[in-house]
This record gives sequence, structure tokens and C-alpha cells, in this order.
Amino acid sequence: MSWVQQSKLRWYETLAVNVLKCGAIPKHIAFIMDGNRRFANKCGVKKIEGHSKGFDKLTEVLQWCLLLGIKEVTVYAFSIENFRRSQEEVDQLMSLAREKFKRLLEEKDKLNEHGIGIRVIGNMALLPTDLQKLVVESMESTKLNTKAILNIAFSYTSREEMTHAISEVAWGVHEDLLKIEDIDEDLIQKCLYTRHSLQPDLLIRSSGEVRLSDFLLWQTTCCTLYFTPVLWPEFTIWDLSKAILHYQKNLPTLMV
Repeated sequence: MSWVQQSKLRWYETLAVNVLKCGAIPKHIAFIMDGNRRFANKCGVKKIEGHSKGFDKLTEVLQWCLLLGIKEVTVYAFSIENFRRSQEEVDQLMSLAREKFKRLLEEKDKLNEHGIGIRVIGNMALLPTDLQKLVVESMESTKLNTKAILNIAFSYTSREEMTHAISEVAWGVHEDLLKIEDIDEDLIQKCLYTRHSLQPDLLIRSSGEVRLSDFLLWQTTCCTLYFTPVLWPEFTIWDLSKAILHYQKNLPTLMV
């Protein structure tokens, strides 16, 4: 499926978008796209088919976000912890990632037309070399686009991100580029993978799990959290609407 869907919205999707626009729309939404494997078990299909359906759902959700005017989306695509899964499943996920990034490069003109920039955050050194190359090419081909940003957290955990940031600071001190008194929260934030991003306004996790699973822990201190029991491949415009309405309801307390 295409990274940029251009299908006409159903009437009820248009209605939902228009109703939501009457209130405050988050500038940045983060998604923990959980439930692909449970969806596969539920449907009696292979796990990789569940992950493939999860990607299809992502492209649909991105279309809704574009129409809502959401400037930035971050998705938890692959945790470093996922490398502990069976070698067969990891290999299948890497193959799926290759397929999708190749498709992204084929559609770079469409992404550029819509002003969509792709950023991949995480420890790229843990990925196969050929996949690293595809990731870099994908980011380079869209780096000038700023109308909307999609951050893909791939080979990522917050602990690794913060460890990397602290290592960067330690190196700066060792090389006499920084003094100890220069170290503060702002400096560490500038060393995070997400240093070019807005802080998330809303984080949505599907599948009923009520935890963050080592995702954007630094960045979500003032973020509205929304947990839904719906499996990611079954996520609908109504589920997104409920999450944004929850954000709108809680916005006054966040602004205090």
C-alpha cells in the first residue's frame, strides 16, 4: 500500500474531521501501534500478515492526520527489545521494512509534492547494512519537506536514546568542547534523536496495554496519554476522534 493515501474519505470520516477541527488540534501525535500479532492470531493468519496490516493502517491514519492539520506524527515501529523475538520473526520484520522503505523511495515525488518529511530515529547501527542505506536515502530524499513530519522510531528505546545523548555530552566534555557547568536539561535534549521535533501533545497506544514500553519517556512529561483496547489494524477514525476529544477535554489542565 502507498505511503500517501489519496483515496476519497467516506462521508463519516469527513464528518469526524470537520467536528474535530472545531476544537484544538494537537500539533504532534505519537502512536504506539500495538496489537498486530494479536490481530494475526485473532484472524488465524501469520504474524507477518498482522504486521503488514498494521502498516496499511498506519498509511490510513496518516491520511486522517494530514487532513486534520496535524504537523507531526511519531510512530513506534520497532523497539530494540523486539530483537529478542524469534529470528524468523525478526528477519520477516526486516524484510517488511526493506519493502516499505523501497516503496517510500519510489514514491518520493509524491511525498515531496505533499511536503512530507521522513525522519527515522533510533540506533541504526543495529540494523542490517542494506536497510541502513535505505533508511538514510529515505530521509535524504525528503529532508527539505516541512509541511508535515513523520518520525519513525525504528531500533529505538528511550533508555538507549538517553544513553546515547549522555555519551555525546561526555564526549564533548572529554574533548574540552563542553564544561561540566554547561550540562543541563536543555543540552541533553539537544543531543536526543528527537532534537528537531516538537514535544508530543498526545500519545495514543492501541491494544489495551497501559504502559509506554520505553517510548519517548523524556518527551512525554507534559503529554496527554490515551489508551484504547482496539488492536492497531482495527483502529478507526472514531478511535482517533475519541483520543483527540480526550486531548481537547484535558487541554485546559495542561495549559495551567
